[in-house]
Amino acid sequence: MSFNKTHVFLLLLTLTLLSGCAAVAVGTAATTGVAIAHDRRTTGTVIDDQTIELKALKTLYGNETIRNNTHINATCYNGILLLTGEAPTEELRNTIINQLRQIPKVRKINNEIQLAAPSSLISRSSDSLITSKAKIALFKLNYIDGFDPTRVKIVSENGVVYLLGLLKQHEVDPVVETIRRVGGVQRVVKLFELAG
Repeated sequence: MSFNKTHVFLLLLTLTLLSGCAAVAVGTAATTGVAIAHDRRTTGTVIDDQTIELKALKTLYGNETIRNNTHINATCYNGILLLTGEAPTEELRNTIINQLRQIPKVRKINNEIQLAAPSSLISRSSDSLITSKAKIALFKLNYIDGFDPTRVKIVSENGVVYLLGLLKQHEVDPVVETIRRVGGVQRVVKLFELAG
């Protein structure tokens, strides 16, 4: 490890430990280090996004009613929290959103929680496969000047693919069209922000 990489790793490890997430500190720090190398977000924003996701999971799994009656995924990118999954009632969905809105540094919530019974494990497995195929498909876009497929965050839920990231304008349409052609994709939802 070089001197600078060691310092970045130690900083990320310290920040993760300070946020109360010692159990996942090493994995988070390693993942964060890889993400920062290719990301258009600042180092601080990447760490904030991961912290928001961890706090959201803690909130979701810490509430017995939510844990036992819903299937919710929380994904944060650049301070924008994407909520996907299923909740059986409007009241429960609103409770989830109101609780997660309290997390510091959440700029906006994209509520994509469907009013339905929690999805089956078969459906979730299918979504995992779609996500994997979509990530692989983006590597075919190596002809786009400056494009890095790791800058696109992909979330799949019931065949709907949500795309997050900081992309340049010329990158958006090829990414969306590539993902639309992936087998199993029912619909694509663009949640990109444009990079300057």
